[in-house]
Amino acid sequence: ENPDLWHPIRSVEALIKYIEPSYETILDGVADLKVEGDTVLVGSSLALGARLARDIHNIPMASVHLAPSLFLSAERPPKLVGAPLPDWLPAMGARLVYEVAYRVTDRFTGPTINAIRKKHGLSPVRRVLGQWWNSPDRVLGLFPSWFAQPQSDWPKQTRLTGFPLFDESGQREVPSELQSFLSGGEPPIVFTPGSSMFFAKEFFEESIEVCDRLGKRGLFLTPFERNLPERIPDNILHLPYVPLSQVLPEAAALVYHGGIGTCSQALRAGVPHLIEYHAHDQLDNLSRIQELGVGQGLAARKYKAPVVSKMLGELMRDRSVLERCDQVASRFHSQNWLDETSSCIEDLLRETTSR
Repeated sequence: ENPDLWHPIRSVEALIKYIEPSYETILDGVADLKVEGDTVLVGSSLALGARLARDIHNIPMASVHLAPSLFLSAERPPKLVGAPLPDWLPAMGARLVYEVAYRVTDRFTGPTINAIRKKHGLSPVRRVLGQWWNSPDRVLGLFPSWFAQPQSDWPKQTRLTGFPLFDESGQREVPSELQSFLSGGEPPIVFTPGSSMFFAKEFFEESIEVCDRLGKRGLFLTPFERNLPERIPDNILHLPYVPLSQVLPEAAALVYHGGIGTCSQALRAGVPHLIEYHAHDQLDNLSRIQELGVGQGLAARKYKAPVVSKMLGELMRDRSVLERCDQVASRFHSQNWLDETSSCIEDLLRETTSR
């Protein structure tokens, strides 16, 4: 319910505020559960408590990043909302920008982390976001190299293992009205602002007009009733949640916020993308979708029906876009990511215990 979580600049500090209470909880859990020589930690980008536990308890750890924007490369800088680096900026310039960014973010990330480190007899750390948060043992990027080619200034211990493609398929019952809706007419356009977006009423209001202008049916996905317009036309179905793997293969296109999980599902389904980005990794994901030639996007403030319907109509009619969508979809091998990720984690434990 905090709008700062979606702000281009304030979102990072807001996230840190919410995760700081987890640090000590994670440390206590690791202290209780660790078995000397037989424990490995796996922590997501914001599991900074796990990164602390790695240093405090001397346990091997794999840091896991779901999106390539979390690798702050000066060679191929990620496109960050609120601070996108121009393509003409040389690598040295990008490094200077990152140094400034580290100084800013260390002001709100460093105090709590360094207080905990001091309590455990460890020296303070700098460049928390972007450098220290990467475990020196292993870094896993859960996306394929064809989506984001590793750069020479990424951490040397990085391994890419592929999109995880987890969407609760098989764990949630598919609503009966969904199949009736899908079989009741032409493939719909799927609209979702993300499962945690609490401020999307305007998005759906504009999306109703988009469907009207294009003469298309729509599927609206949001768990929050407050996001919905007062009246939803008969050509549009609203559901709180549906595993995207159950609906995207039968969709005409996907309009969404640009989150990496939704993005990977759309790539696998082979449908055109239109991204309405706010913050976090969303603009960078859009840039990679554009490089693949499977979609376009615009800032949330520009999401207006006349513009969106024109962009979306062109995407759905462009045969070259549809062909590239099919080509990208053919690159997916459903189980490889799990096998590769598991192997990287198990190898890390074996390498550590054999030293």
